[in-house]
Amino acid sequence: MRRRTVLSAGLSAGAFAVLPKLGNAADTIKIGFPMALSGPGALYGQPITRGAELCVQEVNNAGGLLGRKLQLIPRDTKANADEAVRVSRELVLKDSVDFLVGSFTSAEAPAVSVIAKENKILLVVPGAKTIQLTDEKNIHPYVVRVAPTTDIEGRSAATMMAKLPVKRIATIVPDYAYGRDIVASFTAYLKTLRPEIEIVDQQWPKLGQADFSPFITAQLSKQPDGVFSAVFAGDFASMVKQAKPLGYFDTIKNNFVGAGETGSIEVTRSLGADYPVGIIANTYDPVIWPNAPAAYKEYAARIKAYTKEEFQPSWCIVGYTALLCFVAGVKKANSFDTDKVAKAMIGMTFDTPIGPQTIRAKDQSANRGQFWGKIVKTPDYPFAIMAEPAYIDPTPFMG
Repeated sequence: MRRRTVLSAGLSAGAFAVLPKLGNAADTIKIGFPMALSGPGALYGQPITRGAELCVQEVNNAGGLLGRKLQLIPRDTKANADEAVRVSRELVLKDSVDFLVGSFTSAEAPAVSVIAKENKILLVVPGAKTIQLTDEKNIHPYVVRVAPTTDIEGRSAATMMAKLPVKRIATIVPDYAYGRDIVASFTAYLKTLRPEIEIVDQQWPKLGQADFSPFITAQLSKQPDGVFSAVFAGDFASMVKQAKPLGYFDTIKNNFVGAGETGSIEVTRSLGADYPVGIIANTYDPVIWPNAPAAYKEYAARIKAYTKEEFQPSWCIVGYTALLCFVAGVKKANSFDTDKVAKAMIGMTFDTPIGPQTIRAKDQSANRGQFWGKIVKTPDYPFAIMAEPAYIDPTPFMG
């Protein structure tokens, strides 16, 4: 926690109401939460925020953190790096937040990380995966990540693709840090598993692409028998709706591996009957998880009650875990001093609903994996689900 001069008492309007202050202002720890709350990224960003809100509520209901109440202050980044920088700077300078938790895409997070470094304010990143965030050129003491890196996700995806009866692979990913990094990781690792596989086409739609038709038709012309995709959130929904009438998934016989959490309930529900069942995809929280551990079942019951939904959004666990990491760091440091908390987090192991995670000293990132599996439709649920979700251990892929 640092002393700063408040330049403005006003708070800009956001998609989520700011949690009310509890107790005296001096007793409140303010957490700035820059997150995509509108546009295609909101499909993930809104439930991330709900998960963070629940964790803050639980901490406050239990008496606070080191005797202090927490206040979450969300701001909409619109999944845009420039907007993420603007709102993060506003949170630090105008709202005088004590810590930052947030930023959504791999375009936003490195930019917000610079704000954290300049202001010596701790940033906990929930979802951005690019390895560039904490590589040797960009790492600094005030950033930690609880998401899997592009190395972890790309190599995990390669293990899934290697199991499919394919020889000619195409890729389609967004053209920015996340897409470029994950394709590099995926293709390099796939070559070690199946050296005979040929990469016959690569398509690079922009983040927020509206018209995917040119990319789809160009890819089909190369006649791949399998596709790796990292198009995500609302962009994936748009791509699928445009691809299905063109016979995209039928042509490749659903030999499609979708990263970017395209197996999450947010995506399967939003696409409904348009979802290309039979593909392989991933998620942070499978929601329908037979034999789940007790900690997860307890979390699921709480988030369902909080969101008032029969089936909890899968992305809630991302925001919830990010706040758990922050809380664990403060407890370990036994202080709100920024430098002490940042130092305490390095090498720290903390509990999550899916098991313990550790922030590695090497890249200040958690050993976080994801669930992978085939997406199927059954009469038991009104949306497609992941059949037999398997959590892939990230340890072999972390470098």
